[in-house]
Amino acid sequence: MQIAVIRHLPTEWNQKGVLQGSRNIPILPLTSENQYEIDQNRKKLSQVEPADIVLTSSLIRTQETAENYGYTSFKIEPLLDELNFGEYEGVPKSTLLNDYPVLWTEEPKKLTLGESLIDFEKRVLRFIEVYNDYSNVIVFGHGSWIRALISIKTVGSINSMNKVKVKNNDLILLDFPPLR
Repeated sequence: MQIAVIRHLPTEWNQKGVLQGSRNIPILPLTSENQYEIDQNRKKLSQVEPADIVLTSSLIRTQETAENYGYTSFKIEPLLDELNFGEYEGVPKSTLLNDYPVLWTEEPKKLTLGESLIDFEKRVLRFIEVYNDYSNVIVFGHGSWIRALISIKTVGSINSMNKVKVKNNDLILLDFPPLR
């Protein structure tokens, strides 16, 4: 399965450095820089098109991003929802990093925020299992979710997810071998 994952376009909370998690925050109006990045990413997406399926999370920011890419027929997939940060949602990310400097970076699976990161990892693994029979998948997702997927691909778990940087509107292409 080849997956093209695109992190949603910037939101006001992204600009402020505030964790959004499960909050349903819309994207900001499109800038010329955003449009240029979309145009460049559309060229890269030709490597996975035609896609077997286009997916977004249940949060509006991923759906609005998909629409800005020209996708109007997408499936909403809750497995793609961002990590629930619990009491840290609406709070600067720096607060979380100050409270859990080592665990967040080195051992995230020991953390429970609004959801345990063990359950979060299971959700990302479940996504791989559910969509493994597809050849080409386009996903509009979230920072933590995408970093978790990259970490699973590279080290087999989410333990390295917070050592990876994924900016808004980044496109990453990943190949996953068949499970069977």
